[in-house]
Amino acid sequence: MPLFTSAPESLCFLRLSAIGDVCHAVAAVQAVQRHWPETKITWIIGKVEAQLLEGLEDIEFIIFDKKAGYAGMKSVWKQLSGRRFDALVHMQLALRASLLTLGIKAKYKVGFNKQRAKEGQWLFTNKKIADVKSQHVLDSFLSFVEYLGVPKQPPKWNIPIHPKDHEWVAKHIPNNQKVVVISPAASKDERNWLTNRYAQFADYVSEQGYHVVLCGAPSEREIKLGGSIQQHMSHHSINLIGKTNLKQLLAVLNRADLVLAPDSGPAHMATTQGTAVIGLYAHSNPKRTGPYLSLDNTVSVYEECLSEQYGKPDSKLAWGTRVKGSDLMGKITLESVIKQFHTITNTQKVKAL
Repeated sequence: MPLFTSAPESLCFLRLSAIGDVCHAVAAVQAVQRHWPETKITWIIGKVEAQLLEGLEDIEFIIFDKKAGYAGMKSVWKQLSGRRFDALVHMQLALRASLLTLGIKAKYKVGFNKQRAKEGQWLFTNKKIADVKSQHVLDSFLSFVEYLGVPKQPPKWNIPIHPKDHEWVAKHIPNNQKVVVISPAASKDERNWLTNRYAQFADYVSEQGYHVVLCGAPSEREIKLGGSIQQHMSHHSINLIGKTNLKQLLAVLNRADLVLAPDSGPAHMATTQGTAVIGLYAHSNPKRTGPYLSLDNTVSVYEECLSEQYGKPDSKLAWGTRVKGSDLMGKITLESVIKQFHTITNTQKVKAL
């Protein structure tokens, strides 16, 4: 039995971070909007993530600055003072996020089922979604809104990109040219593919007639990585690492024919734009965190590494089990990535015909 049999007056979603998970959450929130357009929606979100979602229609964003600590929480509570929601949809497992819910008034506080509710999240909710057969985070997010009463449906995204951001991309990337974007950096360096293999892949697709564009955040380590990839390359590439804001990066990913990325936010950003992604995985399960619309195109050694470390398949281990090691991504071969490149591009050619 769904929590609501008719449209609730107001819902509050809490998903603060990270970029990839916020992209998943957009699909869930917009499913609610399509089914209950009259429901007022508030979303409590992180400061950086809010920049990506600027312009989403009919959503009130309340920004939580995690760097502000308790003062940041009090700021959120003050903005919501005197308000009571029909339901708070608590989609973040971190204890800090759960503590934030203490100052938010709602008839129902909906959280993960106990199997997945890490860091004691179940203690802060009075309703729990059912266990989800699928391992993917996005499916678990969609199950939240299905629990509310929204019929199950494939995910759809509508994240606006301003014309000025498309114009910015047009100035940096040649028009009417096929483009492969490489977003080489994950949140931790050990989850990046090998620099020389990024370069070899970039040279290979250049020889197939594609322009190569590097993208990423303005951190020193990502800028250094991009420079190193270019130094290892024989062909030209366009390096936009550290030169885009989130909206411009989204526009770059929208422009791409194909994106190559490890487990990172840009892989999921590209998915929201319908862009094909080759995801590279060793430490985490792509069935759980892979680019949702391109799961068949991931190149993964996760199962192999999992078996070596735990002696068990993922079905016998806790949801979200990660594999540790600094050299695991080296198990991903250049040949396996090139194979996926041809699988995707041949499919694109058939669709074009």
